[in-house]
Amino acid sequence: MLCWLAVAPGLAWAVVRLAGLERGPLVQALAFTPYVAVGSLAPLVLALALRRRRPALVAALVALALIGAVAPRALASGQPDAAGPGLRLLTANLLKGTADARTVVDLVRRHRVDVLAVQEFTPQAQAELDRHGLAELLPHRQLNPEVGTTGSGLYARHPLTDGGFRRNAGFAFTQAYAWVTVPGAAPLRVESAHPAAPYGVEVVDEWFTDLRAQPRATPDGPLSVLAGDFNATLDHAPLRALLDTGYVDAADAAGAGLAGTWGPYDGDPIPPVAIDHVLVDRRIAVRAVDVHPVPGSDHRAVLAELRLPAA
Repeated sequence: MLCWLAVAPGLAWAVVRLAGLERGPLVQALAFTPYVAVGSLAPLVLALALRRRRPALVAALVALALIGAVAPRALASGQPDAAGPGLRLLTANLLKGTADARTVVDLVRRHRVDVLAVQEFTPQAQAELDRHGLAELLPHRQLNPEVGTTGSGLYARHPLTDGGFRRNAGFAFTQAYAWVTVPGAAPLRVESAHPAAPYGVEVVDEWFTDLRAQPRATPDGPLSVLAGDFNATLDHAPLRALLDTGYVDAADAAGAGLAGTWGPYDGDPIPPVAIDHVLVDRRIAVRAVDVHPVPGSDHRAVLAELRLPAA
């Protein structure tokens, strides 16, 4: 009985994760699947130590399923043969504009960033970024600063065209978008993504709505990138469904998919989870992904080094 009691939670978790059955409070819980995957080895060790074959078999299958779903994120995958120019993209949630602007600009300068996507972008944040020299580094911009958490922006080294922003139905977060003209590459659409956060059961429907409304990839059409705070991990079915339209998670492709980008929050002992992503068209090669802390924000910035297909 002890063995079965130890195995049951992991078994239930694996069923929910693999079948995409997250609803209500399970949406929040599923973000911590990588930690549960490691913990799933404990019931297996217990069952083997007590020589209980059936519980050991079930525990082994559970561990295999959960670790099999998570472990590939730590392994770099094969990349398409993209022969065009490189592009460095940085995304950062500025936490109501309170993130340290100097740190963000220093990241742009030090890593020669070509495109910066920001969320929770405020008029104050815009002024601070410019004060620290962002206008000289990334002169092209498509901005929608708003007080609070709903603002969004794009900055670029190369010209931006046909830009604008759209407002999500959930929390009214906005998402700035534009086409980036990179010499030697096909036109690239970039959008600063920010779906609703599933902070409570009462807002899970908004979370589903916003994730399902994200722009789909166009594998036979123009190139596109979605970068930002998705408030979802690769263990959430709606994000995996978005990837299935023709995107690749850059961190996953680079073997950095287990790097936490959010948490702890407000001092709560929440282990870090990966909810900030750079989703790229499958025709774009991912060279590297790094995560950088930004003082004043509870999110870490994600830097993706990409190579685009030639024009």
